[in-house]
Amino acid sequence: MTDLLSARSLMAISLGFHIIFAVIGMVMPFLMVISHALWIRTQKPIYFSLTERWSKGVAVLFATGAVSGTVLSFELGLLWPRFMEYAGPIIGMPFSLEGTAFFVEAIAIGLFMYGRKALSPWVHWTCGLMVGISGILSGIFVVAANAWMNSPAGFEWANGVVTHVNPIAAMLNPAWASQATHLVFAAFIATGFGVAGVHAALLLRNPGSALHTAALKIALSCACVASLCQLASGDWSAKDVAHRQPIKFAAMESHFHTEAGAALIIGGIPDPDSQTVKYAIHVPKMLSVMRDSRLNSTVPGLDQFPRSDWPPVRIVHIAFQIMVGCGIVLALVSIVSIGILVRREPFPRLLLKILVGVSPLGFVALESGWVVTEVGRQPWIIYGFLKTKDALTPMPGLWVPWVVFVSIYVMLFIMVSALMIRLFRTTQDLPDGR
Repeated sequence: MTDLLSARSLMAISLGFHIIFAVIGMVMPFLMVISHALWIRTQKPIYFSLTERWSKGVAVLFATGAVSGTVLSFELGLLWPRFMEYAGPIIGMPFSLEGTAFFVEAIAIGLFMYGRKALSPWVHWTCGLMVGISGILSGIFVVAANAWMNSPAGFEWANGVVTHVNPIAAMLNPAWASQATHLVFAAFIATGFGVAGVHAALLLRNPGSALHTAALKIALSCACVASLCQLASGDWSAKDVAHRQPIKFAAMESHFHTEAGAALIIGGIPDPDSQTVKYAIHVPKMLSVMRDSRLNSTVPGLDQFPRSDWPPVRIVHIAFQIMVGCGIVLALVSIVSIGILVRREPFPRLLLKILVGVSPLGFVALESGWVVTEVGRQPWIIYGFLKTKDALTPMPGLWVPWVVFVSIYVMLFIMVSALMIRLFRTTQDLPDGR
């Protein structure tokens, strides 16, 4: 394994692991405070029981996200020192703000976990709300830094030297709004359907459970709204990428040849050597519509760019198709689920089984989306300014930190899995409120 491959694969593993806990930490507090608000208003034991269960899970997952995020910050300095040399003075602001939001989140979790008897009910509830708000802000600030890598702004570059740095313009770069919006909705979709799937499975085992029915309604409501909103967000993001990073857009769509009235390719396996896509479905003119909302607009293809600047087309295209496919399936499930939620009907067993089956798809879409974002930017680490290979550390033997950090992630996974299983087992006998 080359040093570059070791570094990139380690970052991929680290990001893929951390993002799961990051998005759960962004959304679970909101599910928790919805349940807690219902407890305050109704005094029904099921909502108190549910809040207790979810708050303990939030604490465990917050700690895991904190550890994995800290490891990522070490990796940035260890593996990509030249990137940090250029990027540090420019995008230090969102990282600093993310740290501030993280500390607020940690304080709020402590107050919510241990302040119930000392604080008035709505002050206690506000502490829980602050956990969610600060978690969302942490995610947005990190995405702002990542968006800057895709759309560099707020500085001037002359002969490899950075001058005239504007940290605010860098943080509020042209890509941050669409990326942040897309991530927030993705977080609610992944976490909401994940939690809904767990409680749907428990309802199948224990039909009529008031607690699991209440939990399913809360989680599913959030997931369904986010899933339908994500359709508009996805269109915004696609158009934004098409105009800012046309080479990434072309790779996402396996669009090899520039043409007017370009067809949308669904599925298929790209072959960069022959510049064709096998086993694909072609929808005439739809790619032009997606890009410019016009039937005959010209869509730049990969043939407009040097072959050395192409990202790994096959990986990017397949990841994009997986993300879109998962999103469409979840949107369809959302439409059916909203009808049942609005009519306040009992959940049919078939729908419960479907919810269990689709529960991982939000996380699959999330991981696939990050592959599109990160791999689609290659060979650049700062798009158009600094290539990934040029930012790599000169330190030899990167297999050593690879083994160390991957071992940490494996250990964290085992510990968190054991804790969550134990937490679930020890809360089985909490009152159901039936």
